[in-house]
Amino acid sequence: MIVIGLMSGTSADGVDAAIMRLAGTPPRLRWTLLHHYFRSYPDGLRSEVLLGSSKRATVDRICRLNFTLGEFYAAAVCDAIAEAGIDRKTVKLIGCHGQTLWHDPPFATFQVGEPGIVAERTGIQVVSNFRSRDMAAGGQGAPLVAYVDQLLFQSKSKTRALQNLGGIGNVTFLPKISNSGIKHRDGHSTIQPVALAFDTGPANMVIDDIARRASNGTLQCDQDGRMAAAGTVHGGLLEELLGLPFFAKHPPKSTGRELFGEHFGQDLWQRMGVTRANPNDLAATATMMTAVSIAEAYRNFLPIMPDEVIVSGGGVRNPTLMRMLAECIKAIHPETLIKTSDSIGMPAEAKEAACFAVLAYETMHGRPGNLPGSTGAGKRVVLGDITPA
Repeated sequence: MIVIGLMSGTSADGVDAAIMRLAGTPPRLRWTLLHHYFRSYPDGLRSEVLLGSSKRATVDRICRLNFTLGEFYAAAVCDAIAEAGIDRKTVKLIGCHGQTLWHDPPFATFQVGEPGIVAERTGIQVVSNFRSRDMAAGGQGAPLVAYVDQLLFQSKSKTRALQNLGGIGNVTFLPKISNSGIKHRDGHSTIQPVALAFDTGPANMVIDDIARRASNGTLQCDQDGRMAAAGTVHGGLLEELLGLPFFAKHPPKSTGRELFGEHFGQDLWQRMGVTRANPNDLAATATMMTAVSIAEAYRNFLPIMPDEVIVSGGGVRNPTLMRMLAECIKAIHPETLIKTSDSIGMPAEAKEAACFAVLAYETMHGRPGNLPGSTGAGKRVVLGDITPA
């Protein structure tokens, strides 16, 4: 079956489309990434998405945004199919995550991007609204990529951590498949190796916000990590940021713009006068916050340090962030190898979209797509709503 996964992350920069050929059933699911396509939000639409994620949003604008994004996603699907050179009739399913405007577990989650429009414009059935069923079962509704990470990337020889660097960072811990199980740092053993996943905190979100403020909106991110590379980490401010309760909270946990969005960036920006930092110093400090928070999450919450960390998401294109991340992880466990998902056949920007193609495939076959050990749900459930073609 050919399935297209659509993912719009908390960076709110556009939509990734991953065209996947999927066959078989877990644990012997066979996959091939046929094509990856990215369509960026125009400035006006991006502004509406960011406004919709704030407490200044109004109902009428959110409703219009829902329909506007539906049209945008449908156009992205059509463009991706055309660019890949495949017959649209061969595409049987779209997994559309939508754009998260609010994620506040256990109370609510809300994604927009009207699936009815996507189905009508493309003539392809759509699975959407993946997170709410997991939350109804008592989970965080995130991270949902853990199940797919386990299906596609668990190794027989190496313990892996799959780290996503989107707007928010999340990690999936995959112990190597072994009959002997896994021995934890506290001395006890787990017979059946299982995945563990949770949000580590902000990845690019705070860095992006600083870049926008420093450039008066000209920059949407710290391009190539240049601002951070030119700045100096402010030790006192970094320590204060790492003291936020979220970082000390035990999994399962997830977060988003509700904690690390516009208001967080505004508060941090206003600290420049107090700390005598400049914008480059803020970028360096925010980048180091991402790196340290990830490494400390591994130290504090993973059963053991991984043999390798496989990084995906837009943050892999930020060499300053990748350097800091490698330094922080290796300071804890020098033997850990850090590489990008490109090295295992999955382009870094395509991975999350590919995951939602797989989740949609599982939904259409009536199979659960969550991992309770990662989201905190009371049971495994089939995810999403189905909109017929």
